[in-house]
Amino acid sequence: MDTTTLNIAQMREAAGQATAMLRVLANEDRLLLLCQLTQGEACVSELEELLGIRQPTLSQQLSVLRNEEIVSTRREGKKIFYQLAEGRALSLLNTLYGLYCPTKGGTGP
Repeated sequence: MDTTTLNIAQMREAAGQATAMLRVLANEDRLLLLCQLTQGEACVSELEELLGIRQPTLSQQLSVLRNEEIVSTRREGKKIFYQLAEGRALSLLNTLYGLYCPTKGGTGP
């Protein structure tokens, strides 16, 4: 077996996975949701209050994140709690935070 072909095939698969993740993150509401979930699990009403995203939009974006298996859920009574389920997503969010979010001192990176 040609190792060059194998490496290209692996790289192509990895590139496909990366592009799928970037597509999911390329939505402001989903990115805000994921950033909030890095702080711990939350239910829909908490997310709606914290982020100011209306419930229909919130549910739609959470559905996308569930379908992509980036978040997982648990039920407690009538409430459904969401949490990050994808370790690579957390790593990527931490990198984005370091690049784009202001520090406590008010200056960028």
